[in-house]
Amino acid sequence: MFINGVYYDFEKPIYILEQKINELRKLQEEEKVDFSVEIKTLEERLNTLINEVFSNLTAWQKVQIARHPKRPYTLDFLNLIFKDFIELHGDRRYGDDKAIIAGMAKLNEQTFFIVGHQKGRDTKENIERNFGMANPEGYRKAARIFKLAEKFNKPIITFIDTAGAYPGIEAEEHGQAEAIASNLFLMSILKVPIIVCVIGEGGSGGALAIGVGDKILMFENAVYSVISPEGCAAILWKDAGQAPIAAEQLKPTADALFSFNIIDKIVKEPLGGAHRNYEEAAANLKEAILSAYNEIKDLPVDKLLDLRYKKFRRMGVFKIIENQKK
Repeated sequence: MFINGVYYDFEKPIYILEQKINELRKLQEEEKVDFSVEIKTLEERLNTLINEVFSNLTAWQKVQIARHPKRPYTLDFLNLIFKDFIELHGDRRYGDDKAIIAGMAKLNEQTFFIVGHQKGRDTKENIERNFGMANPEGYRKAARIFKLAEKFNKPIITFIDTAGAYPGIEAEEHGQAEAIASNLFLMSILKVPIIVCVIGEGGSGGALAIGVGDKILMFENAVYSVISPEGCAAILWKDAGQAPIAAEQLKPTADALFSFNIIDKIVKEPLGGAHRNYEEAAANLKEAILSAYNEIKDLPVDKLLDLRYKKFRRMGVFKIIENQKK
């Protein structure tokens, strides 16, 4: 169901058909006339249409779905998957960046330390959360939580959902690049299991700063890339309007990244996207998290770190085939 009429152009036929179904249901209730046969026929057509649209999404359309304003965010998954969440604030250096959520929570009686990007639902909250784009203090808060997890020997789960680290002058003055680089180094040597979940938009170093882990899970309509399609298009063609072309070339989708061994598992979304059914999306992610954790929880620390090191060293490896013709 589309909430408040929020939909993209390629979703419009679905939205129109849903509106017709809702109108028939309302008329049936008000006029006490039985439209059950008509409603059933339209629902069957709706399911067929959703299948057709969402089984043939382009890379750019998946970028749009990943950015959907009604898509579930980190706090939604914390409420649906975990219990007894205790939020921890501040980096103990400068301040508390609300673009990063951090704390402890339980999943099946196992305590996890949680870190994730958090976007806002409206203008006021987006300003407060800085649209999910963290400042250096956000990444330093994350680092503090990572160190606490290691101190108490508890596993870590991160949720990636950001267009990128905040690129403002103040962020640069506070050491944005250093904060991200420090997190990359820290996460590479943490002696506890780390599970990374790409739940929406994973953009640039702002995503990677909490993205080094033993298992990387990714929703099927999420995206994960070194740069946004708009940024790439602006650099290559001086035209952000070429973003759909850039999206195809960047290969930011889950199926492409899985084929490149960048991610470990594609998490199935509800038909039509995670924004259409939070509970089903959360249940699928919970199952994937538990499965990933069971694979790594009993590994000796040396083995865990060695596999993590090799995992990331393999990324970006390529072969140069010389021309055999002379």
